[in-house]
Amino acid sequence: MTIFALPPRGSLQRRLALSLTGGVMALWLLATLGAGLLLRHEIDEVFDSALQEVVQRVLPLAYTEVLNRDADAEPGPQQIASVGAHREYITYVVRDAAGRSLLQSHDADPAQFPPNPAHGFSDGPSSRLYTEVAVSGTLIVTAAERPGHRQNAVRDAIKVLAWPLLLLLPLGIAGTWALVAFTLRPVVAFRHEIEARGDAHLAPVAIAALPSEIAPVAEAVNALMVRMRRALDAERSFTANSAHELRTPVAAALAQTQRLRAELPEGPARARTREIETALQRLARLTEKLLQLAKAEGAGLLSGAPEDLVPVLAIVLHDLEAQGRIELSLPAGERFVSTLDIDAFAILARNLIENALKHGARTGPVRVTLTQDGRFSVTSHGPVLSQEVLAGMTHRFARGTTMADGSGLGLSIVQTIMRGVGGEVIFCSPAPGQADGLEVRVQLPGLKPTAG
Repeated sequence: MTIFALPPRGSLQRRLALSLTGGVMALWLLATLGAGLLLRHEIDEVFDSALQEVVQRVLPLAYTEVLNRDADAEPGPQQIASVGAHREYITYVVRDAAGRSLLQSHDADPAQFPPNPAHGFSDGPSSRLYTEVAVSGTLIVTAAERPGHRQNAVRDAIKVLAWPLLLLLPLGIAGTWALVAFTLRPVVAFRHEIEARGDAHLAPVAIAALPSEIAPVAEAVNALMVRMRRALDAERSFTANSAHELRTPVAAALAQTQRLRAELPEGPARARTREIETALQRLARLTEKLLQLAKAEGAGLLSGAPEDLVPVLAIVLHDLEAQGRIELSLPAGERFVSTLDIDAFAILARNLIENALKHGARTGPVRVTLTQDGRFSVTSHGPVLSQEVLAGMTHRFARGTTMADGSGLGLSIVQTIMRGVGGEVIFCSPAPGQADGLEVRVQLPGLKPTAG
């Protein structure tokens, strides 16, 4: 499993990853907002203290400067020269009781200072102000903060706190998904183990690596599979034993019936023996199908070593060639090696070909094809079948639209074998390349063409 693969919608991994990532992001945003509010409060206190300190330091200097000013000096504000080129973030203005400017910092903007400011802190049109009145109201000192300086400081501080969030968001999502995916690997493996179980594989799943919350579920699944295995084993045993036990007495009864028919003269009694013989033959075929079904439902559908299927197919075709014309298509000079058990393949091929011979039209041959990529198909002529009919053809004891004799188990046996090896049966009507008929196609497992 790829750790960074996007988990499917509705999965536990996706829910945990999104919940944890969203929770961390929300907490970070709340922490950033709280830190911003606290920082704004602290910056207000620091900047207000700086304004107050500037005014208190300038006030005695301004008083001394005004007293020492020459009497014949030109009226107007005196601007304090700058020691070096710099930008003032706090400027000040010293005015008299009439509002005339007596002294100001070199970077002060008179328009920034309102006339007759009140003592203490106040807010101007675009800046924060602090004013103190001294010498019985004859000396007024006002300090002003550069417009936007405080807001910029708060904004820059919040940016410093918020930028890591933008970097943390993708890393947090990827890291959380990777952590959740790594933590849930035993649960995903448990799911794959359950998906791998089927009629032919009902072994208990491993629960050692599962978390304690999931282990009881695995134990319940194992207990359920034990009960299913017992029920399936009992059903298969009953089917196999019943068919096996029936085969001998049915064969003996059929032989006695045929002998009795030969000994009886023509008449009602001999005609009745023919009916009994036909019923016994049908019962013998049903018994054989039940044995095949027991084989298909059992284990051992895959062989330990790959085997050549062409000789098996040749035997099946030789047994069935008397029932109708069959055309075989094989690449010349090839052997077809497969991991499918040869007995299972013989049952599969016989049922497909028998079904085509019995239910297909006699207007054309039955084509049996085995391709290099492992596709085994049987094609016959006949009427075009609807999707509803095709969907029900693999049901047990279901018959097609023809009146041909049959047990209704052939295609069900084929489907059971293919399910046991992880494949499927595909029906096409009309058959590819024909205007009518039916093609039944399966994909054989582990099949490899080799030189003959």
